[in-house]
Amino acid sequence: MAEAKKMKITLVKSVIGSLPAQRKTVKALGLKKIGSSVEHEVNPAIKGMVRAVAHLVKVEEM
Repeated sequence: MAEAKKMKITLVKSVIGSLPAQRKTVKALGLKKIGSSVEHEVNPAIKGMVRAVAHLVKVEEM
């Protein structure tokens, strides 16, 4: 069985001034401070969350 693809998500911009829903999305992704990174498996739910906060995060395929 093939290993699932992963993506590394890094918070590069502050959530100050963003909408409350976007703040909750960043928190749900597991990001706290600017520069913090998390790894998630690629799936439609994570892709949608990243799309909602694309202006705040940097995404790298792994």
